[in-house]
Amino acid sequence: MLELLKQPMPWYVAGPLIGLLVPALLLLGNKHFGISSSFRHICAACVPAKIPFFKYNWKKEMWNLFLVAGIVIGAFITQKYFSNNEPVQISESTKQLLQSWHITDFSGLMPMDIFGTAQILSLKGLIFMVIGGFLVGFGTRYAGGCTSGHSIMGLSNLQFSSLIATCGFMLGGILMSNFILPYIFKLF
Repeated sequence: MLELLKQPMPWYVAGPLIGLLVPALLLLGNKHFGISSSFRHICAACVPAKIPFFKYNWKKEMWNLFLVAGIVIGAFITQKYFSNNEPVQISESTKQLLQSWHITDFSGLMPMDIFGTAQILSLKGLIFMVIGGFLVGFGTRYAGGCTSGHSIMGLSNLQFSSLIATCGFMLGGILMSNFILPYIFKLF
């Protein structure tokens, strides 16, 4: 059983399990799945400022904070006890493309040439972590939710705004990975 848990879960198992979270939340408490709102709840709970955006009953949404905490704890337990220590499977064409961008370390889930501790304080790290994080946060706020909220919850509820947001997320990812990211890597 332990060896089974150490193997990557196939998409046809993981996808339906994630999808079943939507009706479970709706049936168990009329709750909506989404992660980005938890940042607002944390700020409302921890920041004593009188900012109108954070003045609401965040305690009513505390279940969302427990959900996020469960995701973090589950990820930690999985990494600590269920890792199979095999290298991440990357196609040869993807390796060649990344190597043309001077990314050569494929030992983890994220390239250490970009996200390693030595890179965080470099200009490249500043661009990827700070500016990228700001853009993701801005986009999440502008779209009124994150990919999990719109693409999993919103689409399953047939919300047209979630369809538009999901198309925007996909288009943004395609543009970034095919047109903008290569030029950023060529700068360094």
